[in-house]
Amino acid sequence: MEPPRGFFASLWSFICFLPYFIGLLILGFIKGIILCPLICLLMSVGNSAVTLGLWPVHLCYTYYCILSTKQLGPVLKLVLCPLVLVLLVFWPIIAVLGSILGGAAYGFFSPMLATFQAVGEGKTNQFFHCIYDGTWDTVKRSFTVVRDFLDMCYYSYFSIMDDLRVQGLSAGKYYEIRLLYVPGALIAGVLGFMVDMIVISIIAICKSPYMLFKGWHRLFHDCVGREGPFLETICVPFAGLAILLWPLAVAGALLGSMVSSIILGFYAAVVVYQESSFWLGLCYIAASLSIYDEYSNDVLDMSEGSCFPRPKYRKNAASVTSSRAASFSRLQSFKRTTSFSGRIVELRSLELVDALLKECQRYGEIMVSEGIITLKDIEDAKSYKDSGKIISIGLPAYCIFQGLLRSAKANSAGILLSDNVTEITSTNRPKDAVFDWFFNPLVIIKEQIKAENLSEAEELYLGKLVLLSGDPERLKKSDIGAPPESELRRAELDGLARRLQGITRSISRYPTFRRRFDTSMKMVVEELAKKNGESSISSGPQTVPRSKSLFVRMFSQKSSRTRTSKHGSDLEAGSVVERDVEII
Repeated sequence: MEPPRGFFASLWSFICFLPYFIGLLILGFIKGIILCPLICLLMSVGNSAVTLGLWPVHLCYTYYCILSTKQLGPVLKLVLCPLVLVLLVFWPIIAVLGSILGGAAYGFFSPMLATFQAVGEGKTNQFFHCIYDGTWDTVKRSFTVVRDFLDMCYYSYFSIMDDLRVQGLSAGKYYEIRLLYVPGALIAGVLGFMVDMIVISIIAICKSPYMLFKGWHRLFHDCVGREGPFLETICVPFAGLAILLWPLAVAGALLGSMVSSIILGFYAAVVVYQESSFWLGLCYIAASLSIYDEYSNDVLDMSEGSCFPRPKYRKNAASVTSSRAASFSRLQSFKRTTSFSGRIVELRSLELVDALLKECQRYGEIMVSEGIITLKDIEDAKSYKDSGKIISIGLPAYCIFQGLLRSAKANSAGILLSDNVTEITSTNRPKDAVFDWFFNPLVIIKEQIKAENLSEAEELYLGKLVLLSGDPERLKKSDIGAPPESELRRAELDGLARRLQGITRSISRYPTFRRRFDTSMKMVVEELAKKNGESSISSGPQTVPRSKSLFVRMFSQKSSRTRTSKHGSDLEAGSVVERDVEII
């Protein structure tokens, strides 16, 4: 909807909208006041129970992994032990307080947000949804938050610590700390904290009035003209509150500057230790003032530059700058070569997760029906056993590998999804830093697969290697086909499989993925039980009776116990039931 143009038209539109907005705001406020205590109680009790219940296990297992890992040297282990103890002591306090504050904020603002969403364009029965939306669904989502927090504290934590414990030496050397430079680093850190805390606080105080009046001017201008945050109905209450609470936002920015000065100041200790020079640490203390001043000028749209000097505090600053420039040029080149046909639609992270889970469900049904994956594997994955890594890690890694292989064959600039239409590129990818951690490495692996020019036998071998690498015993017993004759070629394929397994393991540590993946695997078991007329499925090592499919020929080419069928495409297109993943 286009906002009205002209001062009087904008003013009249604002006056007409004001009673409508106030009514919705009062209704959302009442719903928030009613639900806030309940949601706060549910989330704080649930998250606190998880935190306190697992804290003894976290304490013991953290020290066990630190002391038993080969990646850390003895002196570094000795230094880490007391530091880790401090973190573990404060962790329950932070988790409990964060749960209380987060539950209160979520219980209050979620019903208010849902109230304004209920009157959006295209909504039917708006009066009912204004009252109902944001009530029961907020309660259900609070349980989902507790479930995700449990996955983070249980599955993700142990997965990260297992990697620390199991992984060997990096380049044949372990990480060690140089005690000779520790005293100088501590002194530089204390000096940096003292200087930056005082000077940055003064700079922030001087710039606070400018931030206050400039923010008010912009918000009032958008309010009268129904532009910016006031254009969408759902954003109006928060934009209106921003006008009233803008002084608090300025005070929060001032407090944030003071807190950031602590981090900036203590980073001088890192510079001294990395560069083995106390003088460069002092240079960083002076440069950090200029860094903050320039950054704050950019945020407030003030004149560029800074009145503070910015000396060099790195010995190899030129090489670092050149490498960053080269990386930036490669990124710009990649963006320029990306092309689209048709309208550009920005994708969301949840859409991509759902697409991956649909692939996991499809391949999971085929593999279980063929006996490649047993029901015991699924049950082990639910109970977080090591033998369940074929399901929790191998299956998603195999689906990602198939997507990268499909993209390489189609000469895609990004990653092509299973519908052979939707393409993820640097233009339409989700705009968040977390997605970039996975998207950029996957694009690199896709280019490596393309450069390898794999044969059909090598594709089958690499796919089986990606699927079964999480269980070395199963990998030895399974017939994955003849490896390439060249040792170099075999090492390249092994490296690709390890990288895909590592990226998938990192993706699986996010609690939302774990919950959705469990739901997807549950649907696989239920669908297979329904197809075979079983009322229930036991957790034993049994398999569902095999059905003929193209996947047998594709996945077990040399196995004597599998049979090739001419009707594989019928199973893949007809008998495999693809259902949408239920989002709680």
